Amino acid sequence: MRHTYETFPVTTLARAAVMAVALAAAPTALAKPLALEKDELTLGFIKLTDMAPLAVAYELGYFEDEGLYVKLEPQANWKVLLDRVLTGELDGAHMLAGQPIGASIGYGTKGDVVTAFSMDLNGNGITVSNDVWQAMKKNVPMGKDGKPVHPIKADALKPVIKQFAASGKQFKMGVVFPVSTHNYELRYWLAAGGINPGYYAPGDISGQIGAEAFLSVTPPPQMPATMEAGTINGYCVGEPWNQQAVFKGIGVPVITDYEIWKNNPEKVFGVTKGWADKNPNTHLAVVKALIRAAIWLDAGNNANRKKAVGFLARPDYVGADAAVIANSMTGTFEYEKGDKRPVPDFNVFFRYFATYPYYSDAIWYMTQMRRWGQIAEAKPDSWYTDTAKKVYRPDIYLKAAKLLVDEGKAKKEDFPWDTDGFKQPQGEFIDGIVYDGHKPNEYLEKFAIGLKRTDKVANGKVVSQ
Repeated sequence: MRHTYETFPVTTLARAAVMAVALAAAPTALAKPLALEKDELTLGFIKLTDMAPLAVAYELGYFEDEGLYVKLEPQANWKVLLDRVLTGELDGAHMLAGQPIGASIGYGTKGDVVTAFSMDLNGNGITVSNDVWQAMKKNVPMGKDGKPVHPIKADALKPVIKQFAASGKQFKMGVVFPVSTHNYELRYWLAAGGINPGYYAPGDISGQIGAEAFLSVTPPPQMPATMEAGTINGYCVGEPWNQQAVFKGIGVPVITDYEIWKNNPEKVFGVTKGWADKNPNTHLAVVKALIRAAIWLDAGNNANRKKAVGFLARPDYVGADAAVIANSMTGTFEYEKGDKRPVPDFNVFFRYFATYPYYSDAIWYMTQMRRWGQIAEAKPDSWYTDTAKKVYRPDIYLKAAKLLVDEGKAKKEDFPWDTDGFKQPQGEFIDGIVYDGHKPNEYLEKFAIGLKRTDKVANGKVVSQ
């Protein structure tokens, strides 16, 4: 066996021991291995907690069980990661859920990217600076224990933003990428509180047209330092960078994405369509290994999370203090310093069919792209469905799942075999608006702030077509 010592120094003896334990525990005889088109892979990721399935699949030997020799490489930012997948420098990568969709419809970098694996649910938060929190706190209801009542709505932030505007200052917040979950979640939260986060237009990709809160891109690991320097007043990001603000004493997370949209999809594993077509068995092998990693991460009511934190704390993966990562990874979340609350589903990797790539999830992202002008013109409902089916590949996912079930490595009841790819209408959003993936245009009509069927952005304002 070959190992990539320069990136992850794991001894052959240690790897052999892990594999021996896994084989001894296997309930059935080894299945016939897939005929791999390619067995040496380089996979990319960003230093975030939710890259965990990749780390676990490597550390526990799941990739090697599939005959794969994998090198995991951290990337500088989401654009670099996507570009390297498109050029073939990376075989695949941990991606923002919106990236394969954005690339495929030509928003930003154009390229045909597909996903057959959803990496997790939830995992993000919105953090504001200490000064902003003190101003917001005056508008937040308090419980009998003297602590803020959650979820905290953006209504509490609106008067603060008005104070900024009255002083001639912009209220600035950071997101990690234009098509990131974080961008859409932050926009959703702000708009639900009556704050316009701004629009995109074909000639203006700032996303700040008509904005009351001005959003811009900052790489995840740089969020706390950028806020501490005063360049931004808050941000939306994945872990551990919200909890890092608490540990450093520079900011307060005010809400998690679980409270904005319960059990929202967050990251995916993406490859180019060309790579998937050329390497179908290798693709299946990767998805199999990642499914096993996700199962392990959620097994026994998160019993393995402390061990996972040990992996993620290494510089090769996330490189944050284990205590910071554990603050959310082990089922809690700290808001103000000392205000730690149980949030058992802050990170979900397998339960609730988390790893299945639902068409309705893809369509939700497209509704938000349309809502804020990244999709400039109105589209029929059929376009949303057709686009989702080009990008999300549950057929590949279920084929990999069936192989695992046949091998005795997964349980049949843990997979949604009979779904049409659409979740039931969902109403667990912070504003209570119900989303039905079959009716994206009807959904868009429900929002007080955002583009409707006939709207577009022209000459710096929203106009009806």
